Amino acid sequence: MKKLNYILLLVTVLAFSSCMDKYTEFYTANSPVYLSFDDLRSAVKTSEPSDLHNPGKIYFKDNILFVVEKLKGIHVFDMSVPSSPKNLSFITLPGCIDIAIRNNILYADSYVDLVAVDIAAINAVKEVGRAKNVFPYSVPPTNNELRVEEIDQTKGIVTGWEITREKKELNYQNVPVYPVWWYYSSNYAMSDATGGFKGGAETSSSGTSSGYGKSGSMARFGLYDKYLYSVDNNAVYVFNIQNQTVPELINKQYLGWNIETMFMYDDHMFLGTSNGMIIASLQNPLVPAQISTYSHITSCDPVIVDDGYAYVTLRGGQTCRNTTVNQLDVLKLSTDYKTITPVAFYNLTNPHGLGIDGNTLFVCDGSDGLKVYDCTDKTTINQHLIKTFPSIQTYDVIPVNTSKYLFMVGDGGFYLYDYNNLNDIRQIAKIEVKEEK
Repeated sequence: MKKLNYILLLVTVLAFSSCMDKYTEFYTANSPVYLSFDDLRSAVKTSEPSDLHNPGKIYFKDNILFVVEKLKGIHVFDMSVPSSPKNLSFITLPGCIDIAIRNNILYADSYVDLVAVDIAAINAVKEVGRAKNVFPYSVPPTNNELRVEEIDQTKGIVTGWEITREKKELNYQNVPVYPVWWYYSSNYAMSDATGGFKGGAETSSSGTSSGYGKSGSMARFGLYDKYLYSVDNNAVYVFNIQNQTVPELINKQYLGWNIETMFMYDDHMFLGTSNGMIIASLQNPLVPAQISTYSHITSCDPVIVDDGYAYVTLRGGQTCRNTTVNQLDVLKLSTDYKTITPVAFYNLTNPHGLGIDGNTLFVCDGSDGLKVYDCTDKTTINQHLIKTFPSIQTYDVIPVNTSKYLFMVGDGGFYLYDYNNLNDIRQIAKIEVKEEK
């Protein structure tokens, strides 16, 4: 009898267990929307001019201004008559955030790829090269707390999400864990700085050269000799572009964490990180070598360098993991860049990008607008405010020494200023942002 009871109990347990092996779950989820790799890699083309909707990085070369429409492409403006910018065309280039130009070849990120575009005929550009899968695969934020459906990278790039109602049979022993994809990888975060090299390697501090253009202080792309550099959260990517139409990834160098911006100057690379500044020598351009660092409180911080000094803006805010510090740091650099000495600190409202032309310093102070300072005396910069343009949400600037024109981009669009007379700095043109229909 005991044996019979044991058998019945065992049968009951097994039957119950078999019923509980699986269960059906109904739930609402974020399902990925894909752009196929075939469509991504056949998208580059010249289109009709379009309005600015979500402007990002700016780049200037040979009287042509390039304004990135974040993740969609690049607006092309003829600036031959600065007071009357002419909207020439739009380059469709999905996933674009950063650009740099060497001679007639424009390099841009396209989600996971680096693309080379021939812009010799500016109204009929063409893709001439592509390095595939060189940047991290990343996905956009969901903007909600719903579950994220499994991502199939073979289907292409995730460009967005759609809310769907799902029904799935799941195992108790193997319930899926869905990762939280908080934002695009650092490679796509809103930032822009290729800066300049003394001696003419990229743009010189005195303006643009024939082979290279000029960008602002928030860039993540930089050019040096026959190499293109790109940074993401913790690494520098080194591309050989001696053959301009065949960009080749030849090194991925880890130099620190939370890298945000890159500025090139005097055969060195200056990296703005959320915790400070890293200086790397390009004596061996294949392997950037860290030679010094400067640390500060966690914040967002682009860097520019000129004539022995570095200027760093620190910005607070949720995305910068700091809500209290908003300031400009001025740092003296030794001639070999191995020693960094703080000189002064100045309180600001919410600084973003910045630029310099001689002793004239331009600071984008967020909602407090554009501020122009005389920085001759590094210890009293805050006492020498030349001009302010308030009530503009500013992002980044490019001062062009040869013409004394300042290009600025912000939430309201693109702005152009004439600063030939520092006592009478004037806005002479604006291209407004339009709401998408």
